[in-house]
Amino acid sequence: MEIYNYDKEFQLETGATLPELQIAYHTFGRMNAERDNVIWVCHALTANSDVADWWPNTVVEGGFLDPSKYFIICANILGSHYGTTGPMSLNPASGTPYYDRFPQMTVRDMVRVHQLLAAKLGINRVKLLIGSSLGGFQCMEWALMEPDFAEKVALIATTPVSKPWAVAFNESQRMAIESDPTYGQDSPDAGANGLACARSIALLSYRGRQAYDLTQADNGAETDLDNPFRRRVQTYQQHQGNKLKNRFNAYSYYRLSRAVDAHDVARGRGPMDEVLKGFKPQTAVIAITSDILFPPEDHQPFVENIPDVEYHLIDSDFGHDGFLIEYKKLTDIITKFIEK
Repeated sequence: MEIYNYDKEFQLETGATLPELQIAYHTFGRMNAERDNVIWVCHALTANSDVADWWPNTVVEGGFLDPSKYFIICANILGSHYGTTGPMSLNPASGTPYYDRFPQMTVRDMVRVHQLLAAKLGINRVKLLIGSSLGGFQCMEWALMEPDFAEKVALIATTPVSKPWAVAFNESQRMAIESDPTYGQDSPDAGANGLACARSIALLSYRGRQAYDLTQADNGAETDLDNPFRRRVQTYQQHQGNKLKNRFNAYSYYRLSRAVDAHDVARGRGPMDEVLKGFKPQTAVIAITSDILFPPEDHQPFVENIPDVEYHLIDSDFGHDGFLIEYKKLTDIITKFIEK
C-alpha cells in the first residue's frame, strides 16, 4: 500500500472541511510509455485498495485486471477504514481521532479525492474505469464530473440512484449500530456489536434467498438432534457479522452507508434520462439475475439512455455478491469489452 499525503484543506459537499488528506492506494503492473494502459478500479463499501485481496482471480494473467498488460490502480475511498482519511484518522486540531465527529461525505467527495490522486500520479486518462455496487456509483460520477477521463466504463451490479428498498436496508443497519450502547464513545471499538448485527442484515440483501437456500441448507449429518432450534445459517450470520466487526469500524460503516443513501447522479444536474444521455465513455453495463439489492431493472436507465452502451446479464444464484464470485463470466465479458 502506498500513501499520498495531501496537505491542503479539502472542502466536502456539505460545506465541512478536512484540514488535510491521506489517500491510500495500490498499483499492479506497469504503465507503458504511451500511458494508455491504465485501469482504475473503484471499490465497494467495505473493500480496500488491494484489489487482489477482495476480488479473487481478477488480478492475474489472463484476468480482466491482467498486470502483465495493464497498469491497475485502486484507491481506498474517503471515510473508509483502510488508510484513507476517515473517522479513525487523527484530527490535527485535537491530536485525537475524529471518531463520531468525522463529517459526512458523499460519493462525489470520494471521486474528488480520487481525482487529486490521479493528478498527483499524472494520470489524465484511463483505458477503463470499473466498479461494482458503490464502486459503480463512483465510476458514473467520475465519468460525469470529468467526461474525458475514461475511454471505457464498466458498471457492475449498480444503479444510477439509491432506491427506497436499498436505503431501507441501510437504515435498518444504522438502527442496529445505534442500538449498541457503546456507539458514540471515543473508542475504535465503539458500536462493534451493533456493526456485527448490521452486517448480518446487509448479507440478506447481498445474497438473497437463492444463495442462502443453496449454501446454508442443513446437512442431515450435522443436525443437532438435542437442539432442533440450532440451524447452520444462524452460525453463518454470526460468523459473518463477527468477521466485519473484527476488521472494520462502525463510524466508517455508518457514514459510508449514508453516502450510499444520498447517491443520485441526477442530483443538481437535471432529469435522469438527460443526464445519462450526456455520458461520454463507451460503457458496459452488467447486471446479475438474482441481485435483489440492485436488480436488473435498476440497470435499464443506463441501457436506455447512455449513447454508447452494451448490456450483459449474468445468470447467478449468488445475488449481489455474484460480482465477487462469477469471475469467469466477468472475465469473458470485460476482456472482450476492453479489446473491442
